[in-house]
Amino acid sequence: MAALTFDLQVTAENSRARAGTITTDHGEIMTPIFMPVGTVGTVKAVTQQQLKQDVSAQIILGNTYHLYLRPGTAVLEAAGGLHRFNGWDRPILTDSGGYQVFSLAANRKIKEEGVMFQSHIDGSRHLFTPESVMDIQRSIGADIIMAFDECPPYPSEYSYALKSMELTHRWLDRCFARLAETPDKYGYTQNLFPIVQGSTYKDLRKASCEYIASKNAVGNAIGGLSVGEPEEMMYEFTELCTEYLPIDKPRYLMGVGTPWNILEGIDRGIDMFDCVMPTRNGRNGMIFTTEGVINIRNKKWANDFSPIDPGLPNEMSQFYTKAYLRHLFVAEEILGMQLASIQNLSFYLWLVGEARKHILAGDFSSWKREMLEKVKKRL
Repeated sequence: MAALTFDLQVTAENSRARAGTITTDHGEIMTPIFMPVGTVGTVKAVTQQQLKQDVSAQIILGNTYHLYLRPGTAVLEAAGGLHRFNGWDRPILTDSGGYQVFSLAANRKIKEEGVMFQSHIDGSRHLFTPESVMDIQRSIGADIIMAFDECPPYPSEYSYALKSMELTHRWLDRCFARLAETPDKYGYTQNLFPIVQGSTYKDLRKASCEYIASKNAVGNAIGGLSVGEPEEMMYEFTELCTEYLPIDKPRYLMGVGTPWNILEGIDRGIDMFDCVMPTRNGRNGMIFTTEGVINIRNKKWANDFSPIDPGLPNEMSQFYTKAYLRHLFVAEEILGMQLASIQNLSFYLWLVGEARKHILAGDFSSWKREMLEKVKKRL
């Protein structure tokens, strides 16, 4: 079917913030967008119905490393791909598994061919190559698939960052070659996004952006940020990358981040974000709301019978009270983690949706300044 397209509608004044529409075979994505992370085929504690009705998710993520280990490509192929396996009929993006493999520093070995690693589940040994990762993502069946890359740690020596970037570029060429010789498996198009690397060295980031741009992919990703570097440095390198990546292609900042990180990323020209923070922090009692951040375990919420977040349009956030949510956490009831996850994801999708509205309305910069104060506020 059709390859992914990107319609850039508006760029904000005095900002690189953009509003656009990504079209895939599984539907449209209005940008800027936040993508809930569904690592092993599920956004933790949230059903697909809730993702649609309460969260208003337009696209979700799966992870190649985890889905390869469980349930495995044989099961996914028998099901007809991840969309049919988990019942999600909107777009899906898969991470290549590179970040997960490289986070297993003590249990993996990098070489030109690929990466040998040990499973975190049973210690079994596996080899990921650019070719095998493309094959696995074909079997998973995501609409957007990521190139296999090496994500260097922060900080990295210049010589290591250079070697790592060059390896990532060679692997990218092999990813494109593999896709060219293999068909889409389920009757719809899978679209490859290259990943910019280069650690925190301006000349390497520029070189990587230029190499990635030369591939004329339908979209591009920025990796290797939000890995421990200071926030201001992340913003600096995000801005540098958007300066060199094509204007007419969507830009995806991987693994970012806090609500304020997302606002700053949008301001610098990023279209797509993902992060485990809303669900992971939600399960630990940190609640993001339209008025600020709540630690729901605090005693101060014990008798607060106001809605969790009246500023959000979904029924769940307005139906349940802060006092009830606190009670669920103190009582260690599973429903508490579920409601917190839905609230946080709903807030993230609301935030990027509001950003889009203000980009289109022409007042993004002033709105962003007001929102930064709110989203950082501890209630």
